[in-house]
Amino acid sequence: MTVSEQWIAFLTILRKEIKRFTRIWIQTLLPPAITMILYFVIFGKLIGSRIGEMGGFSYIEFVAPGLIMMAVITNAYANVSSSFFSAKFQRSIEELLVSPTPNYIILLGYVMGGVARGMAVGLIVTGMSLFFTNLHIHHWLTTLFIVFMTSVLFSLAGFINAIYANTFDDVSIIPTFILTPLTYFGGVFYSINLLPEFWQQVSILNPILHMVNAFRYGMLGISDVHISMALIGLTLFVVILFAVAMHLLKTGKRLRA
Repeated sequence: MTVSEQWIAFLTILRKEIKRFTRIWIQTLLPPAITMILYFVIFGKLIGSRIGEMGGFSYIEFVAPGLIMMAVITNAYANVSSSFFSAKFQRSIEELLVSPTPNYIILLGYVMGGVARGMAVGLIVTGMSLFFTNLHIHHWLTTLFIVFMTSVLFSLAGFINAIYANTFDDVSIIPTFILTPLTYFGGVFYSINLLPEFWQQVSILNPILHMVNAFRYGMLGISDVHISMALIGLTLFVVILFAVAMHLLKTGKRLRA
């Protein structure tokens, strides 16, 4: 395929993915907005007013970046895992795989679809948060880089999960038993400085902790971890998962009968 034909193929997959989640916005965009409003009301207003300050900011300001990042992670992941597995389940993915479309164009199309939903939900949740607190971006470049790369990372993870999944139940296993616990223990609601020394060291092993804190640094200018470590680790994870996804597409493992 020529470069222009590859570009058209990429845009076609991306448009399909964006149309998919915007057409069913009541199921994809509205629920995270309602969930985050409940978080802001309960943890921000009711409980937060009794906690006081954390990291030099009011509690609701402290948790706002974490809640935004949590919404981005879950929606970027869910979009790609559900969409690609549906195509695989209906066997429509086979038509795409036997077409002249290069594997990296297929992968980029699905991943950018996940990024689009993650970023859209992130903007919606950010808009909702402004009804409860004032947010000031401390470092625009870091904020945008972290939210984009996090969306890419979890879109790739969702893509790999969809390849290995055999049933729709398999698609929900990773979010339920791995993603959700790591997110809740990823410093969304608290600073790890509140934990005993041992649990602080254990928490450092959680990659989501680094993403949440790097995003919080971009918005508030505070972090429990080294920003350079978070940026390097995030980039490294993206490269590794991209290579794994490309290998799976090339070999056709669990995709071709």
